Amino acid sequence: MPELPEVETTRRGVAPYCLGEAVQALVVREPRLRWPVPPRLAEQIAGQVIEAVNRRGKYLLFSTAAGSLLVHLGMSGSLRVVDPAQAPGKHDHIDIRLRSGACLRYHDPRRFGCFLWLEPGEQHPLLSHLGPEPLDGEFGGDHLYRLSRGRTSAVKSFIMDSKVVVGVGNIYANEVLFLSGIHPRRAAGRVSQARYGVLANNIKRVLTSAVELGGTTLRDFVGGDGKPGYFAQQLYVYGRAGEVCKGCGGLLREIRLGQRTTVFCVTCQR
Repeated sequence: MPELPEVETTRRGVAPYCLGEAVQALVVREPRLRWPVPPRLAEQIAGQVIEAVNRRGKYLLFSTAAGSLLVHLGMSGSLRVVDPAQAPGKHDHIDIRLRSGACLRYHDPRRFGCFLWLEPGEQHPLLSHLGPEPLDGEFGGDHLYRLSRGRTSAVKSFIMDSKVVVGVGNIYANEVLFLSGIHPRRAAGRVSQARYGVLANNIKRVLTSAVELGGTTLRDFVGGDGKPGYFAQQLYVYGRAGEVCKGCGGLLREIRLGQRTTVFCVTCQR
């Protein structure tokens, strides 16, 4: 599914077309998403000027004076800038049409995303529990170390918990644990403060690099401009089970951890 770098790539791609532009219409062809599209959503956003396009975790926020449109891309969704004259496809469920003539089209084969409305000052339950942004200054090894004390769950599951830190999805959790030399099954409470410092730095480094390269394209994701991301070309472990480790030359192993594919090196990660 689209993770933080993919969502940030989308935000950067669509923001220049949205900022300062008024919404002409919200066209909803299929309201049955993960949460049904509110019946009044098109009425609430029509005519409103988009003042900011922000990201919180994996959510996009299109802010106006009347409120904010909260968007999640779901398991297989994308939001692209298209010619409004282009006929919508089978899975093109929603258009945000701007008075400038631009059109943001939401494509989602699995219909697992959402389009919701937030009133000014409203703290939506989907956002209220989220931990710090990994690319912000407040996030670091001390934060991870403090929250990990006494935890027996696997460190991979720990860093993927959005209450601990947002945006470290499965692809990037595999990568940062490899780069940090930490076995994904190691109990979170048994990782030292020094190693959490290394891990936090690698989370920042990997996510920053992924954003710069437009995310990781696996199956469905494309950015706001319709182009794929290229971080997949730099993956060390994810999707490479049975291949040679780039660190030691041994073979990478794959297990299921928390029902997610986990690839690691038994030699490099302890």
